[in-house]
Amino acid sequence: MKTKRWMVTCVVALLSVAAVLAKDIRVVVFKVSQMHCEKCEKKVKDNMRFEKGLKDIATEVKARLVTITYDAEKTNVKKLQAGFNKFKYEAEFVKETKKGDQKTDKK
Repeated sequence: MKTKRWMVTCVVALLSVAAVLAKDIRVVVFKVSQMHCEKCEKKVKDNMRFEKGLKDIATEVKARLVTITYDAEKTNVKKLQAGFNKFKYEAEFVKETKKGDQKTDKK
């Protein structure tokens, strides 16, 4: 009886891990010309963190780049760009990659 319970627990754990690993996590880079100082950087981070599916956000003020890691099952590049428009910033698509991949998908 204990062996069956232990095996069922292991199968459930394995399926849970497989479900987590199967997520479609992507990384997109935007060029945001309005972001030129630390205040602008804070504005971007404070406003974009509420976008659905967003996992992580990183900025490079000098290069005016915003890198967003997101769950592709919950959002997409167009919706993220629309998120910038909510606070009057224009986000120009630069590149998108699947997390873990090295190749670039242009859309």
